[in-house]
Amino acid sequence: VQLQASGGGLVQAGGSLRLSCAGSGRTFSNDGMGWFRQAPGKEREFVAGVSATGRSTSYADSVKGRFTISRDNAQNTVYLQMNSLSPEDTAVYYCAADERPWVTKRDTEYDYWGQGTLVTVSS
Repeated sequence: VQLQASGGGLVQAGGSLRLSCAGSGRTFSNDGMGWFRQAPGKEREFVAGVSATGRSTSYADSVKGRFTISRDNAQNTVYLQMNSLSPEDTAVYYCAADERPWVTKRDTEYDYWGQGTLVTVSS
């Protein structure tokens, strides 16, 4: 069972990136999915989450209006569209799956984790 995050990179402030998280080894279509990030010297924090059906989403206040989480259950993939990026968004971004179908912000509730993808925003 694996979650493979991709799409990170170097972008200038104000730019956009789209992260992808592809699941393999099992279907994640019944799982709540989330994105977390960890900046250097800081604790991991919740960024966004989506329910199994995709009808319910949740965002950290710091990314509301700029980031959009979505999922394609047919492709076993979840996405994070990030717009208006700022240097404060620089971090390693992780996707995670919670075997329960709803959204949760607590990282301890998640059962599977991807390896992380680095996002660097230059000023």
